[in-house]
Order: sequence, then C-alpha cells, then structure tokens
Amino acid sequence: MILIRSPKPCAGRPSRCAGAAVAAFLILSSFTHAAGLLIADGGSGGVLKIVSHEVQVTINNGIAVTEVTQVFRNTEDRQVEALYTFPVPKSASVANFSMWINGKEMVGEVLEKKRAREIYNSYKRQRRDPGLLEQVDYRTFEMRIFPIGPKAKQRAQVTYYQELEWDSDWVTYVYPLATTTRKTIDQRTEGTFSLDLNCRSEIPIVGKQSPSHPADFAFVSHAAEFLQASLETREGSLARDAVLCFQTKRPRTGLDLIASRPKGEDGYFCLMLTPGKELEAVSDQGMDYVFVLDVSGSMREDGKIGLSRNSVAEFVNVLGDKDRFELIAFNMAPKGLFGSLATPSEQTKQQARAFLDAQRPGGSTILRAAISQAYQHADSDRSLNVVILSDGMTERTERTQLLKLIQQRPASARVFCIGVGNEGDCGLLRTLAEDAGGLTALVSQGDDFQRQARAFRRKLLRPVAGGVTMELRGADIYDVEPRKPPNLFHGSPIRMYGRYRAGAPVSVQLGEDIAGTKLNQTIKIELPSAAGGNPELERMWAWHKVQRLLRQADRQGNRSAAIPEIVRLGEAYSIASEYASFIVLENDNEYKRWKIKRRNALRIERDRKAQQVVRDELEALRNQAASQVGPAQGKGAPQASPAGPAIRTTPAPAGPAVPRTPQASRSRGWDIDLPGGGG
Repeated sequence: MILIRSPKPCAGRPSRCAGAAVAAFLILSSFTHAAGLLIADGGSGGVLKIVSHEVQVTINNGIAVTEVTQVFRNTEDRQVEALYTFPVPKSASVANFSMWINGKEMVGEVLEKKRAREIYNSYKRQRRDPGLLEQVDYRTFEMRIFPIGPKAKQRAQVTYYQELEWDSDWVTYVYPLATTTRKTIDQRTEGTFSLDLNCRSEIPIVGKQSPSHPADFAFVSHAAEFLQASLETREGSLARDAVLCFQTKRPRTGLDLIASRPKGEDGYFCLMLTPGKELEAVSDQGMDYVFVLDVSGSMREDGKIGLSRNSVAEFVNVLGDKDRFELIAFNMAPKGLFGSLATPSEQTKQQARAFLDAQRPGGSTILRAAISQAYQHADSDRSLNVVILSDGMTERTERTQLLKLIQQRPASARVFCIGVGNEGDCGLLRTLAEDAGGLTALVSQGDDFQRQARAFRRKLLRPVAGGVTMELRGADIYDVEPRKPPNLFHGSPIRMYGRYRAGAPVSVQLGEDIAGTKLNQTIKIELPSAAGGNPELERMWAWHKVQRLLRQADRQGNRSAAIPEIVRLGEAYSIASEYASFIVLENDNEYKRWKIKRRNALRIERDRKAQQVVRDELEALRNQAASQVGPAQGKGAPQASPAGPAIRTTPAPAGPAVPRTPQASRSRGWDIDLPGGGG
C-alpha cells in the first residue's frame, strides 16, 4: 500500500536511505540537496534503491504537465515499508497518482479526505495493496508503500500540472529542492535517470538555456513554436534543482486564446494578455526599495538562508544611482541596517553584504512587524517597493492579520514576495503580493541569481498597466478566474481562465491605466464550438478556483464554509488538496464496490492523447529537418553552451508543410494598441 501525505518532523525516524524518488524530476549529478526523500520506515527500517526514473514533460503554452514514473527496489530479505516525501513546485497541482499492481497500472481517484483514509485503513488491516495520496501542509506530499516483499520492485507514477511564470519574457521551469535536512542520506540513484521535455508555444520561442546545467541538457528546435530538451544520466545524485528557461517574444501587446471543449460539456478557455514592446520604455525616476529578509528558524533548512542572502545581494548590486534602499532582517522582531533609506554606493553595498553575512536563522516567524517597519519608509513622491524574501511559514492565525495589514499599506507602496525553498507557503505569499499590487517569484538554488535580480528590476522600471479590467460578452461565459485581473507588468502576462456554454464570437472590453493614461478598447475574439487539444486547461481552471476559495477563507479567518466546494472540485477535476486525497485500489471491481466513479481514469486517458499530439507534431518537425540536413550537419542535436548568453533558436530551412493533427483549439492572437506604438 502507498501513502502520500505531508511530512511530519523527522525526529525519531530511521535515517538509512538509498536516494530520492518520484518528485526528483530533473535533478542529476553534483547536487547537494535531495529533491525528495525515500527511506525504509516503520520499525526496523531497511534499504531501498532507486532503479530508474522516467520523466516526461509536456509544456503547452505555459502549462507544464510532468509525468514521473519511478521504479525502486527493496534490497532486504524481508518486507519493508517505504516512505517517500516530496514537494511540488509553485503553482502546481498533483493531478494523478498511479501504481502498478499485478503488472497493470491502476489510476487513482480523488475522494473527500476522511472517506479516502477510511477506505485505505480497511485495506491496510487486510495487508492488501491500496494507495493513498494526501496533502496536509503547503506543497509537500508523503508516500508510503507497504508491504514491499523481499528483493521486490515497485513501480509508481505521479503527475502534476504547473502554470509556468514569465519573467521579462523568460519562462522558467524549476525542479524542486529537498524536503528534508538530514545530512546522512544517500542521495544517488543506482539506475537510469532520463528526462524528455516537449514544449509548444504559440508565442515564438527565441531563446533557451539551462542556468543550472548549461552543458548537460541537449536542446533541439526546428520551428519557432516548438522546443525539445533531453537529459539522461546513470547512477547520478538526485540532490539539487535543475532549471530550464526559454524566451518568448511578442512584438506587440496582445491577447492569446487557448480553448478546450470536451464533447457534450461546457468549454474551458484561457485568455493571456501579454505585454509587448510598448511597455519597454524605462523610467528614469529613482525608486525606493526595502528588502525584508526572513531569518527565522525554518530558513535554516535546505540552504534557504543562503539563497536569500545571495538574492538580496544581487538585487542591491543592480540598483540604479537614483534609487534608495534599506535592509530589514526579521524573525520574532525586525532589525534594520541603516534605519533610513540609503543611496547605492560601494560603501553601502559593502555594508549590506556584511549585514547579510551576519544573519543566522533562528526563532519563530512574525512578519507583521517587519512589514509595518518597511511601510515607515514610504515617501509620497516616490514609489516604494517592499520586497519580502521568505518561505511564508508563519502561523495560520497570523494570516488574517497579515492580509489586513497589506490593505493598510501607504498609497505609494507595492509589496513583492519572493518564495524561498520548496516547502514554503507560496499561497500566502501570492495573496500578499496580489493584494498589494505586486508579484510573486520563486528563488531557486539552481538558477542564476544575477539573472533573477536584473529581470526583477527591469520589471519594476517599465510602465505598469494598473486597474486592468476585462469584460467578456458572448458565448454565455461564466466562472472566470481570477475575478479581478492583477496589474500587468512588463514581461509577465495576465492569464484569465473561464467556462463557456456555446461556441460564439466574444467581445473583450479591455481597460487599463498606463502611467496615468486611461485606455479602453474592444477586441473581438471567437470561442470554438469544438476544441479537444488542451485538456490541461480544465484542471488549471479548477485549481485557480480552489486557490481563490482558500484565499477568501483565509481573509475571513475560517475555511469551514469553503471546504465542501473545494472537495467537490477536487473529486470532479482530480485535484489533491488538504481536504481531498487520491486513493488507488487494486482493480476496477474494488472501485465499483466502494461506488467510486472512474472520472480520473477517463481524464488521464484523454490528457495523454493530447500530450501525444504534441509529441507527434515534434516528431514530424524532427523528421522534416532530418530530411533536409546533410551528413556533415546531422551529427547530433545542438546543446546548450557552457557559458554566456542564451542560445538563440534558429528555425529549420523552409520546406514542405509539416503534417499535423487538426486542432480546432489552436491558440489565436490579437494585437492591442497601447501608447508607444509597437510592432
């Protein structure tokens, strides 16, 4: 049987381990922190080995589907229980859990948490093979398998859907860090680790790179809208983030539409508003920055304090001559560096570096006092950017008070939250930033700190389209998420998900305020009557609705009223949450016995067919390019350069049209006229 749930404190558990497992995803050699933790647990312990990882990633217009198949082996001459803990990335939702029983894949289904636990326990007493996947805390899950027979192998699969984020036109895909601080675990796999990534983007891809492993990933691109990356290693360590980035470029600000409409159901859509060159003008006015650094005890884990130090240091290094800044470190109480805003100079930058180096993690997390102190630096004549670097692991009782404090910020202030580590509460950080007109980001050990800092500052220097409104008329549209669009920052699109009852023309009334200029315009789009190629939109729409319900409940200080709808969405769209869990039973008859509908099994089958379409399109492009390349050129796929700028994508020479599976749901784009021209 398999149990996946949020990890408890490690004290008292056996520390013998053979490696990290399912959610290690893209991690390979020379790493220092496990992406997950696989140990033998339950009494006398034991030794487990990872035999293989097979990772398949499909990115469709910024939505990534990661499917990880893992095989591990019991090296003991007796039964053992396996315990596996792993995080999921920011903006990700675990969407499937499968295990192989008697040689057949059994796909899990989502049930209300208490009922799933009761069914699981009933099988556990019989020593049969159910599986249970639970989330209890933030983004971390835990998996148990028992019994694993002597010398036996077990195969399991976890799939998660992730909405990737744009930062200055760069889309970054990050694989998570460790869920444990144990120093004694073996973080290597004895078998093969392989990764294949297929990416489709209707906005042209113009560059690609891996900041974490520039020489290890092979990249291939035979058309501006497709990209492939691959990696394979044997007997490697699985202990550090891997980061893959690709750059897109939309010449003009515009709307892009992606839709999905299963037969006999209402449709789903995603409208993406992407800023273009019109918002590239750089402000020559200085800004004020207060960097708020979390130094509480939880920041000791997984090198989070080091990540924060390096990130803040790079942010300070790229400040302009007209900027001013202050640093505040906090745990139970805040402590400032200068006590006022200082101009960037060699002396103040050295003082900042010394202040950062002197910070040692310890104590509890009380964020309110630090934010209040940052507000005191507000100047009505200048923009104040409060940048919080934290794992967000504050007490639940403080959440409501924090959200109220955000609403009381000075008029000139915006709050930006940078999540540190993979176990933090990014949901809370996202809510804080959105309520304050800012953005959230995630700092990764494997990324380039300087690249992150420069991209962050570029975003703040460009004009912001505030007060964005998007009114949709036609096609009987309903349940749009989010209900209120956030601010539009340079290099970061706004996504709006929704449902529609009929394929029809739609009028999008768009309003925004750019640098004090109010704009209103109407864009005509059309939602398709049939669209079967983007099923991932369905889960992402439901996931966004779940997140909104949780944020609303946290603002009110009570989640009880939201739980029934969260459970309903979880069961209908196969979304694991703190209130709904995956359960795997050993055959279809057992699902019937418990009257569990096989909704996820049908959804996964449909999802896999759509993902195969993307792979087939890439294969057709690959075959076309191969037919046009001479022997001297066809020796291998281009790889990322060891250093220097990102690789630029060069489309294949013109040739016959590539055969593709017809897709009524292909993305469509419409340009928008904003100040500054464009194109």
